[in-house]
Amino acid sequence: MLKNLSIKSLYVLALAEGEGVGTAYEYFAKRLALAKWLKSGRKPARVLIAGLPEKYGCSLDFLQLVEELGAEVTIVDERPLHLDKLQASLELAQQEGWLTAVAPQLIAVDNLVDLSCLDTTFDLVIASETLQRLPAQDRSIYVARLKGLATAVALFTPNGDNPSHVGISGLSGLTLSELESLVAASPYHPLTQLGYIDMPPFPPGITRSEDQREQATSGKAEAIAMWGLGYYARMEKLLPTSIRRKQSHIVYALWRK
Repeated sequence: MLKNLSIKSLYVLALAEGEGVGTAYEYFAKRLALAKWLKSGRKPARVLIAGLPEKYGCSLDFLQLVEELGAEVTIVDERPLHLDKLQASLELAQQEGWLTAVAPQLIAVDNLVDLSCLDTTFDLVIASETLQRLPAQDRSIYVARLKGLATAVALFTPNGDNPSHVGISGLSGLTLSELESLVAASPYHPLTQLGYIDMPPFPPGITRSEDQREQATSGKAEAIAMWGLGYYARMEKLLPTSIRRKQSHIVYALWRK
């Protein structure tokens, strides 16, 4: 259902967002988690992106997913500046020949937890780096609302058991057990998959100049390095859970009715 895109390919989307190889690696890792799960269900025709990332990127990887599915997409967020950033990043990606077949409906909401403005249902709701930025008392309400809006939900959030990542990134996080408690709290949606992903073999917080980022799109050495990163990403799941719990950047939950 999803194309076999490389980290080097996804790097184009990361650059359009002002991000780097770490974001491209994250996008690749999320695609690995989503590919088999999406293939096991009905192909989504209507997708909701329920909030944009708190700090890093604009979820252009989800728009790439939507384009491959041939689906309609709605994006909601309570921060107009982040919706503007998404639109600008999308235009940059389109100038590079990416995401030319998607036309997201952007909706600025007063409250990301409410979402009462949405008067339709979706086949898939997806969000990354969103759940952890909500007040703790609102997270279960948000998750229950998503479950009511869609037949399938995919949530990705920073790993609260990785102090290095959340400390350097400036993000808060959730442990896998905390995420499991949230998604299992509402009935009628049996949990499908939980896990750890995104454990790049370089420390968080690395910054590169604009010239270095651009060089990575064409340099042979960079291409070989990203090729190796793709194989490393596929091997993450073979590492002991104790290591992934402490080193992974993301915990995720995927479930459907």
